[in-house]
Amino acid sequence: MSGIVCVPPARMPDKAGALVTLSGVQKDYHGLRPLRVQRLDLHPARTIAVVGVDEVMAEVIVNLITGAAVPDIGDVHAFGRRTTDIPDADAWLRGLDQFGLLSDRAVLLDQMTAEQNLAVPLSMELEDLPAPIRSAVASLAAEVGIEPLALTQVTSALQPRIRARLRLARALALNPRVLLAEHPNAALPAADLPEFAGHFVRVVSARRLATLVLTADRTFAVSVADEVLTLNQATGALTSVSGWRRWFS
Repeated sequence: MSGIVCVPPARMPDKAGALVTLSGVQKDYHGLRPLRVQRLDLHPARTIAVVGVDEVMAEVIVNLITGAAVPDIGDVHAFGRRTTDIPDADAWLRGLDQFGLLSDRAVLLDQMTAEQNLAVPLSMELEDLPAPIRSAVASLAAEVGIEPLALTQVTSALQPRIRARLRLARALALNPRVLLAEHPNAALPAADLPEFAGHFVRVVSARRLATLVLTADRTFAVSVADEVLTLNQATGALTSVSGWRRWFS
């Protein structure tokens, strides 16, 4: 069955057990006002969408979560440790593997095939892929609905709907625990959104990922998220606007 159905808002889980927590965070990024987030918790097997966030603010939030930037005020905890306590670049890089980033900032190499692009996180041997890498790539592609024929095509020639799935597969390649999606549907035509949202929901549900979707598209947000939040940029309060959820066959 497909369509939109009204359901009661899901009960929020306890804050204990969150993989990522932002608490009392403020970060000046030279916008009209600093980024403020009073409280945000990301739990396994739960998708949170925050709507009304532009591309620059989305990048700042993701950088704070991954430890690429630190807050001016407040704390960000990821996997039980404050990001300000990460001791060095090597430790940061090891922790980064636990995040999957679905973003246009994760560059696709247009002159390479889709298969080679999917292999980038897994191997440096892109011209003649080893059999285990080729098998892993094929499994990732199947998981997100990329047909085998599309893997052989040059990435620049792929349709937007396939490129979106390719980015999703790339974000999953290292088996992350947390998926961070920055405007994941921005480049998709409206007609392709339901299909992509369906793949997105099935993948993150099957993997039981803690997922944060940052988007300006409320329709997409309610299609993929367990709870949709709006950010009051003046106070940092996150307010639930859930109550509608699109279910895909």
